[in-house]
Amino acid sequence: MSLEVSSQPLVFFVDRCLGRSVFQALNQTGIMVKFHDDEFPQSTLDTEWLPIVGQRDWVVLTKDAAIGRNALERRAVARANLRLFTLTRQDLTGAEMAAVLVQALGAMQRFVHRYPAPFIAKVDRAGKIRIWRDRAALLGELGR
Repeated sequence: MSLEVSSQPLVFFVDRCLGRSVFQALNQTGIMVKFHDDEFPQSTLDTEWLPIVGQRDWVVLTKDAAIGRNALERRAVARANLRLFTLTRQDLTGAEMAAVLVQALGAMQRFVHRYPAPFIAKVDRAGKIRIWRDRAALLGELGR
């Protein structure tokens, strides 16, 4: 089930906070997906892996809303020109998170092609996506 809309397939990077079960569920859809712990040591700080993931042009999936609230991490997202989606609910089980993200895949792919990087967007429990920090806001922080 490939949902790609361009000739370059998107690669989704699953942050370790989502867990391997989310990675496995997304992997079963046929999209290209990478898992944090397969790419980085578990102790790698967000400010260390965010730039590398950006260099690789991967789309980040997380539930770590602190990335959008922490100035250092927001600047790392901006510098890395990342496209980042964060779940709005922290209390979902692995199976529930997987279901939400699998349901939202098509919408996330369209969102990536519609909105220029960098951005941070929120994915709610129903799979609806809304921008949280857009390109202008994130790049504006780099000038501070």
